[in-house]
Amino acid sequence: ATGGQDQMYGHGFATLFLSEAYGMSFYQDREEVLGKKLRAAVNLIVQTQSNTGGWRYQPRKSDADLSITICQIMALRAARDAGIDVPNATRKKCIDYVKKSQNADGGFRYTINGGGSSFPLSAAGVVALNSAGIYDGPAVEKGLKFIMRQLPRRGSSTSGSYYYYGQYYAAQAMWHAGGEFWTKWYTAIRDVLLKSQRTDGSWLDGHVGAEFGTAMACIILQLPKNYIPVFSEG
Repeated sequence: ATGGQDQMYGHGFATLFLSEAYGMSFYQDREEVLGKKLRAAVNLIVQTQSNTGGWRYQPRKSDADLSITICQIMALRAARDAGIDVPNATRKKCIDYVKKSQNADGGFRYTINGGGSSFPLSAAGVVALNSAGIYDGPAVEKGLKFIMRQLPRRGSSTSGSYYYYGQYYAAQAMWHAGGEFWTKWYTAIRDVLLKSQRTDGSWLDGHVGAEFGTAMACIILQLPKNYIPVFSEG
C-alpha cells in the first residue's frame, strides 16, 4: 500500500490486484505465496470499515468517503469471486452507505454528510453498488441516467481533473448495464480515447500523469474482451 495520507487507496487497488492474480493462478504454492497475503489484506479492509459502512484514507475506523469506499468494495468483490471469504454483513453495510451517498438528481456525492453530485463519484457510486451485487433497482437506474448526461463527445478535452478516474468507473458501470447504455458509451469513449492518444502511445492524465492515464485508457478499451474477472457479473 502507499504511504502518506492515502493508504487505503493503495491498499484497495493492491488487494484488487492480488485477488485477480490469486483467482487466475493455479501453481502449487498459490496459497503460500498469494493466499495468506490476500486473506490478511481482506481482513484489514473488513476490520477498518466505518460504522456508517464506508472507508476513509487511513486503515482505521473513522469517517468515510465514496472515493475510498469504491476501492475497498471492488477489492472485496474480486476476493470473494476468487474464493476468499468476505462477510455478508460488510457488503450490506457498504450498500447502505453508498445508497445514502446518492442525491435526488441520481448522482452521488463525496460523503453522506452532504454536497453536490459529480460525474466521477456518480460513476464510482454505481460501480460500488455493482461490486456489492446490486445491478438494478432505483439507485442504479437513477445513477446510470445521471452518468449518461456526461456522454463523451468527439473532440472534447481529456485534460480535466479526474477525467480518466471518472471514465474508468463510467465504462464499468455501462459495461454492467449492457444494452444501449453500453453501446452508446463505449462507442463514444473509444472514439475520444483513440483521438487523444499521444504519439508515444500514452494518454496523459492532467491530474496524475501519463502512467495513470495510460493504464486507465487501456483498461477501458479492453472491456469488450472480458479479460478481467472482476468486471464480470456473478
